[in-house]
Amino acid sequence: MRSGIPAHGRVPKYYAVKALILDEIGHLGVGSPVPPERDLAARFQVARSTVRQAISELVIEGRLTAQQGRGTFVAPPKLIHPLSLVSYTEALRAMGRVPSRIVVTFEERPADDELAAALEIKPAAPVVELERVLLADGEPLGLETTYLPAERYPDLLGGFDPSGSLYRWMQERLGVVWAEATERIETALASPREALLLQTNPALPMLLMQRLSRDPAGTPIEQVRSLYRGDRIGFETRLVSGR
Repeated sequence: MRSGIPAHGRVPKYYAVKALILDEIGHLGVGSPVPPERDLAARFQVARSTVRQAISELVIEGRLTAQQGRGTFVAPPKLIHPLSLVSYTEALRAMGRVPSRIVVTFEERPADDELAAALEIKPAAPVVELERVLLADGEPLGLETTYLPAERYPDLLGGFDPSGSLYRWMQERLGVVWAEATERIETALASPREALLLQTNPALPMLLMQRLSRDPAGTPIEQVRSLYRGDRIGFETRLVSGR
């Protein structure tokens, strides 16, 4: 394989059309409209269904954005978020973006057996659930749900503004120190509710991240489930050889 083309040189029609559209949008600015399917089909002498498949893949990859009733447009570059123990607020501000959040849930509930085991608390012990839509420059990027042992953070519900930075509040008000975290990343599809909150298509692939953070004593601080739009955000980390 070289540049997506197999050794025998044959590629599906939609893939050839996709390459032609990529070349075209390379000369357009962010937010520029892409010609209608019928015009592209006539220009490339293929069926509209072939063009539609090519555009669908480019939308999934985050190169184009489809707006119902308006058309298809060149998408801005993906936001690349570093994988590290820093807050969402700090990470976005370091990239020159404006972070904000929409609070969906902020309440106390009993932990189920799986959550209790992860947080090393008794089953049905109270946990604080904080669910928020994460935005960058007003655009929804992710849906983050954080679970914290209520007994360890008794002032959380009454003293924390859920639209602010949880990490900063816990560090400054409670002296909590994040020492390490275990994070798992996999692909997933959003539920209809999640897709609605993220203003995206349920058929688009998402990045599901699940993290368990611990303090210097090894005690769990939080469990976090984050669902990110795969078309608008990516992640990177720096790997160093142990040799």
